[in-house]
Amino acid sequence: MKAPKDSGRLGKRGRAALLFTAVATLVAGAHVTIASDKSVLATSVAQSKPVDLELVLAVDTSASVDAREYRLQMEGLVHAFRDPEVIAAIRTTGSRGIAVTVVHWSSAHQQKQVVPWTKVFDEGSAYSFAAAISDHPKRDYADSTGIGGVIEYGERLIRRNGFDGRRKSIDVSADGVNNSGVQPELVRKKVVAEGITINGLAILSDNPFLFKYFDEAVIGGPGAFVLTVASYNDIIEGTRNKLLREISVAVAQAPGKGSGTKLSKR
Repeated sequence: MKAPKDSGRLGKRGRAALLFTAVATLVAGAHVTIASDKSVLATSVAQSKPVDLELVLAVDTSASVDAREYRLQMEGLVHAFRDPEVIAAIRTTGSRGIAVTVVHWSSAHQQKQVVPWTKVFDEGSAYSFAAAISDHPKRDYADSTGIGGVIEYGERLIRRNGFDGRRKSIDVSADGVNNSGVQPELVRKKVVAEGITINGLAILSDNPFLFKYFDEAVIGGPGAFVLTVASYNDIIEGTRNKLLREISVAVAQAPGKGSGTKLSKR
């Protein structure tokens, strides 16, 4: 007696049913994965801490900046976050406060976050942030000048920081034009399209026309401005005035007497 055909094997209908089940399982798994990814994204957005402003303070440490000039830049930030008017401007943001970080930068691929993202909302938190800046006296680079690179780096820091700001700004201090890596005007459009404003502090000690370069190639976005100082001797006052403008959109801070500062807005 002959054994039945296809003994021990699935028939055509069985194979088709098995294939259908496998495909259905894969599709269902894909749906679960997509839904899970959307859920993670929604949860991430929901968990972002609301603040009034997300601010990246980018400090020029390129080779054109000597040890004294670097120290004055950092001291300018320390003094600014201890300044009563700056603290008053921070208080106007209410309980939301601001999220701020400090970056050292030089050539195209030389950027380092030296003070992490910190929520500042009152005098105590402002003084603590100033102390954190003081705790980092060492400069990290001394190379060429990559303004485009630090703008891209600042955008990444804002995108991944866990805060959700009503306003977002990258503030670039520099005493020279871009001479390393991507040109700032090539990245400006993309960064501004993401709702980020690029502002600047141009130090004119080596290039008296640097503010024109900042105005044309660097700054951009709603309310963008470049504030200039004639030399590093004016940078402490200039940094204070710059932060007042950054933090409070209602402040149109005029330079103090003898400060040597100048303001240009797009």
